Amino acid sequence: MKKLLTILFCALTLSLNAQTNAQIGKDPAGVQVVKTKHSITIAGKVINYTATTGYMHMKADTGKVLAKIFFTYYAKDDEDGAKRPVTFTFNGGPGSASLWLHMGGVGPKRVVLKDDGTATAAPYSYVPNEFSWLDKTDLVFIDPVSTGYSRAVGESASKYHGYVEDINSVGDFVRNFLSRYDRWASPKFLAGESYGTTRAAGLSKFLQDEHRIYINGVILISAVLNFGTNDYNIGNDLPRALYIPSYTAAAWYHKKLAPALQARPIADVLKESEQWAIGPYATALIKGGWMSEAEKSAIAEKMAYYTGLSKELCLQANLRLDENRFYKALRRTDGLSIGRLDARFTGRNLDDAGEYVDFDPSFTNIDGPFTATINDYLSKELKFTEEKGYNVFGEVYPWSYKNVQNKYLNVAESLRDAMAKNPNLKVYLGCGYYDFATPYFTAVYDIEHMFLRPEQRSRVDIKYYESGHMYYIHKPSLIQFKKDIDSFFDSSK
Repeated sequence: MKKLLTILFCALTLSLNAQTNAQIGKDPAGVQVVKTKHSITIAGKVINYTATTGYMHMKADTGKVLAKIFFTYYAKDDEDGAKRPVTFTFNGGPGSASLWLHMGGVGPKRVVLKDDGTATAAPYSYVPNEFSWLDKTDLVFIDPVSTGYSRAVGESASKYHGYVEDINSVGDFVRNFLSRYDRWASPKFLAGESYGTTRAAGLSKFLQDEHRIYINGVILISAVLNFGTNDYNIGNDLPRALYIPSYTAAAWYHKKLAPALQARPIADVLKESEQWAIGPYATALIKGGWMSEAEKSAIAEKMAYYTGLSKELCLQANLRLDENRFYKALRRTDGLSIGRLDARFTGRNLDDAGEYVDFDPSFTNIDGPFTATINDYLSKELKFTEEKGYNVFGEVYPWSYKNVQNKYLNVAESLRDAMAKNPNLKVYLGCGYYDFATPYFTAVYDIEHMFLRPEQRSRVDIKYYESGHMYYIHKPSLIQFKKDIDSFFDSSK
């Protein structure tokens, strides 16, 4: 009887494994992981791959586990790891899990959205992502400590909440991963979005200097490299000039510019706006109180021309318009506010008289679909279950910038340093025209102020998309994004 029960139990186990296609095992360090087998068709070719989900234990020298970093690893089957690239991918925040890139445009599944990026009605779903990068590279999606399922163990999580702390922990993850999964010989790439680009740029230097890991390419999606060009503060006028082209882009999209500008392609209009922003407008901001009333009036008139706002409002704002006011002001007469992550989206507030918006309609558009699908996908297809919740945004504030106390964090210098030491390192920079979280012109300014030598600058490829911060939610931009990334990987061999 006992023998019969054993046989029945084994048969049931095999049946369940066959149904779920999941193997629960341990990685080379003895940490439990779940492996599942899948296939996807990209560019007409079937790719068989293995998905591995689990934790990387970060340990002290004594062997004590300090933190558990959750990751998802996709590797093409029957491929030589020494020749196959591996890309470490993460989002930003700081405090964001990697679900946006994972389920948006990079991983083997993507959230179902309308072609313009608008969410469908709940319940939400996902489909195979024919634009995934898996035909070009294996992928590792990392959730830094306090995001996703990643947690500190037996110590304060705040020890991981800062620029230096984050670079150290994610850098150690990369080093440990290369050893545990035998990927030291692979071409290596970093891909980050938003604050993830800050992390990627910092890692490019840290990995070289600390672990002697030289990266083949850094992929910057909606970048923030120098906080001095992004942060609005009284006395720091530079961002106010660099934001002007984003105002122009949003006004062009919502048809609030003068007919002469509306009739032209957006790329042409933005070139003109950029030249005015870093020319006459930047000069006016520098002059400050030295400007005459006539000069001030002329600048306000041009500012209104390139932003779609009234000359009166530009003067009232002392020629320094906060972007939060812009979200409300551009379409106030229509009773609408526009999005921060993606200015194409609009929302309605409690009233139309307020100075600032009640919420970001471009974020609420993606929040529900991405949160639902990552949870569904991890448990249903990747067979990873965890009692604690998946933190889309972790509690990581206050985020420490003590390494640059009384200064602005500038990782563009870290990237320049890495490029100088590694003459084969290539960089892709992708920018969405309608992105106010990381305005496109600030990122381009930062690149052009790295003072790269001609042979170094030739290794930086900048691409633009008629979308917002997550430009891959816009189907035409996703298609172009895939083409651009394919070219980048091909050129980085």
